[in-house]
Amino acid sequence: MQIMQFADGGLFDPRKIAAVLRTSSEEVAMTVGLGKDALQRRARVQSAKTQRRLRELVEVLNKVQPRFGSELMAYAWYRSEPLAGFDGRTAMQLVQDGKAQAVLEYIDAVDAGVYA
Repeated sequence: MQIMQFADGGLFDPRKIAAVLRTSSEEVAMTVGLGKDALQRRARVQSAKTQRRLRELVEVLNKVQPRFGSELMAYAWYRSEPLAGFDGRTAMQLVQDGKAQAVLEYIDAVDAGVYA
């Protein structure tokens, strides 16, 4: 996944993210823990919180996409695969709770063989 394919004017564009993932902007908002209106108003899309959450989603998907071979499969993993050591919570649930860094560290640990 090329990060620039998700950008517009130096910001993450939820419509571009949704198009690549073949979903809606509303669903993208939900999967990162934002209300659907956060991605509909230009000022809200540009807010630090919204841009941080969109960046976290892209970072997680970029880390796992090579493993799954496609953006869609990486997104399915993000939404539905329970992670070991997180009480059966998914990457999506952790990101929604503001714990994207824990997800990224988990992926790095898996890559290093810790959870093998």
